[in-house]
Amino acid sequence: MLDVPHFHVVFTLPAELRPLAAFAPRVVYGALMRVAQQTLLGFGRTRLRGPIGATLVLHTWTRTLQFHPHVHAIVTAGALSADGARWHTAPRRYLFPVHAMGRVLRGKLMTALGRAYADGAFAGFDDFVDPQGFARLMARLPKRSWNVYAKAPFKKGRHVLDYLGRYTHRVGIANSRLLSVSPHKVTFRTKGQATETLPPVAFLRRFVQHVLPDGLHKIRHVGLYASATARLRETARLHLGARARSPRPSSWRKRFLQLTGREPSRCPRCGGPLVTLGVAPSRDPPRLAA
Repeated sequence: MLDVPHFHVVFTLPAELRPLAAFAPRVVYGALMRVAQQTLLGFGRTRLRGPIGATLVLHTWTRTLQFHPHVHAIVTAGALSADGARWHTAPRRYLFPVHAMGRVLRGKLMTALGRAYADGAFAGFDDFVDPQGFARLMARLPKRSWNVYAKAPFKKGRHVLDYLGRYTHRVGIANSRLLSVSPHKVTFRTKGQATETLPPVAFLRRFVQHVLPDGLHKIRHVGLYASATARLRETARLHLGARARSPRPSSWRKRFLQLTGREPSRCPRCGGPLVTLGVAPSRDPPRLAA
């Protein structure tokens, strides 16, 4: 991670494409991640005249567990020059024009979905039983303003690391947001002090929408943060004034404490020591009598 300010950019899939994403998540999520990456790297080359560094994370939920696919990107506020001779710094409060990014994202994603449709990736999708169904969907998309959001919340690389450490491996809902669970209802905290109560089956129906397909990589490092560009990253680090890196904690317990502020051997509610209980070894079920 380069010790520079980072912008936070969010690419949101339009509502019209959510049913298609639910039907073919691997295809649509993969396309969304890929074109978000291409959009950022392309603007880096044209606006900052070189490769940027970015980490992209796919999320599919809202605070109420509704289906809302979007990609979070943490992007360096600058780029290494194409010849590697200098670091180009982005404006303090401005990365790239969000409306322009939205238009580029729209064009690239529509092209990617068109190729997937031609390859038969959406065979069986109800809306495409009509041969004109896909064309009608594509005709609606340019009329929408595609939502790309950007802000610069991080001043230094260490803040980015702290953020990513808490954020990248979350699931749709944390245990701490579950307020009560019974055979008849589940109550969970949404935003602030607001809550929502659902029947258990309805709650599970919302939750399973966010289980990703096997093997899908929800985190991607691109540009200067890609593994293949380690040399360029070190060159950028030298231009920025390399500093000694803080040593990583020697154990997962220390890392957990650093990231969460909680001691893993203590109960988060009462503060008492946690006791590890032994689990009896599993055995085969009894055989039925002949």
